[in-house]
Amino acid sequence: MDTLTKSNAIAAELKALGIQSHNSGVSTGVEWLKGEGNALESFSPVDGALIAGCTSASRDEYDHIMTTAEAAFREWRMWPAPKRGEVVRQLGEKLRAHKQDLGKLVSYEMGKSLQEGLGEVQEMIDICDFAVGLSRQLYGLSMHSERPLHRMYEQWHPLGIVGIISAFNFPVAVWSWNAALAWVCGDVTIWKPSSKVPLSAIATQKIVSEVFKANGVPEGVSCLMVSHSAIGEELAKDKRVPLVSVTGSTRVGKRIGGIVGERLGRVIQELGGNNAIIISEHANMDIAIRAAIFGAVGTAGQRCTTTRRLIIHEKVYDDVIARLKKSYGQLRIGDPLDQNNHVGPLIDTKAVADYLDAIEQAKAAGGKMIVDGGVCTGAGYESGCYVQPCIIEAKNDFPIVQHETFAPILYVMKYSTIEEAIDMQNAVPQGLSSAIMSTNIYETEKFLSQAGSDCGIANVNIGTSGAEIGGAFGGEKETGGGRESGSDSWKAYMRRQTNTINYSTALPLAQGIKFDI
Repeated sequence: MDTLTKSNAIAAELKALGIQSHNSGVSTGVEWLKGEGNALESFSPVDGALIAGCTSASRDEYDHIMTTAEAAFREWRMWPAPKRGEVVRQLGEKLRAHKQDLGKLVSYEMGKSLQEGLGEVQEMIDICDFAVGLSRQLYGLSMHSERPLHRMYEQWHPLGIVGIISAFNFPVAVWSWNAALAWVCGDVTIWKPSSKVPLSAIATQKIVSEVFKANGVPEGVSCLMVSHSAIGEELAKDKRVPLVSVTGSTRVGKRIGGIVGERLGRVIQELGGNNAIIISEHANMDIAIRAAIFGAVGTAGQRCTTTRRLIIHEKVYDDVIARLKKSYGQLRIGDPLDQNNHVGPLIDTKAVADYLDAIEQAKAAGGKMIVDGGVCTGAGYESGCYVQPCIIEAKNDFPIVQHETFAPILYVMKYSTIEEAIDMQNAVPQGLSSAIMSTNIYETEKFLSQAGSDCGIANVNIGTSGAEIGGAFGGEKETGGGRESGSDSWKAYMRRQTNTINYSTALPLAQGIKFDI
């Protein structure tokens, strides 16, 4: 195996996934194009090693992919939905076979723990299972007409090309949430992954290619274009792409959403979060502390659902802080492939600089360090991407607290009434995930009521981080308002059509209108 990585930690997995020293990052499904654009290299934040390189799409290859995808859609949409579902079922089985290999690559390339890397692949498997069932449940409604001898119903048709722009923190799972649903709905997809984690996308596309080739799926149903941000903007501008799903920062979402909106296209946006847990005086403290810590330091704070604020009742504030300090003192920071470690690296040194800057801004605003932060140095930290998870006592209206920093920084603050706590929870621009820790039914029901959390996700006695496939995932306000994954999120990938059938010998008009000639 010719690999550029300095470590043999994942050599076997790279070989099993077909990753070479130099890879094409451009595919229309089974076919792999040369990749005539810029060369990209993927460095692991775990040890700073160069894993491998790849080539990106050129403008000519972009046009070729679009033409191929358009032709594929015309054929793929005519496949019966359960037959499309069968292909997705087989993909789920192939992902099961490659779970260890792909999960380890995700962990090494992105820096999340091995358990989280494996969990991400499991999410891909789960959404395939969900989509298989969905392929037999793309239901419309039947309605009674006000006109005699008329029948009304609605049906759902595929949209066409779905552009998927994914972020580095979930290199493969969020793509699968979109792709699996889009495929069973009869759409074709073009995937533009983060240029920070191209190898995970290439490995995933290779797995898809095997399944699609075995089933005779038209070339162009699953396309991959590794590149920098320029291709993402091309997808946003392109009228041939009726739907663009983008995961990333609010800044990126505003730019992409604005471009798509100008051409009246559709967009699914999963953007920033600024998630809080309210810890009531009535909380089960063991559950609350465990949820807060995992939510704050899991994936080194690089989840959109990361817990960034703890809003703590004044009566239990000191106890919670003492428990947090003790637990943070036991966190092990290091190689995420070592399952004894709790916290891996940030994605790159720019993320480290943003983390340090956020701490300084919080301190300058009057924040008090409860658990100190800083960059980890010494053996095992040579990549320069490992940082200390920290806790800062702050006020909710500090500018930096209102901002999402993709790092393990937890802000803590006090409240006195449940109404005050909910107002604090809602008083940020983002609206993704939220949680309350309480055994008081008045508090929990108020939190879930119309006057409660304004987030797309509101949890009781579980943390903000993570989500199940069966529920719709997404948020409000500057989080973008999009929904992916479960429930009826599939409707975003289809167009609704209302049909009326007249089986009489007359032409009665609606609302009793007379139009005689």
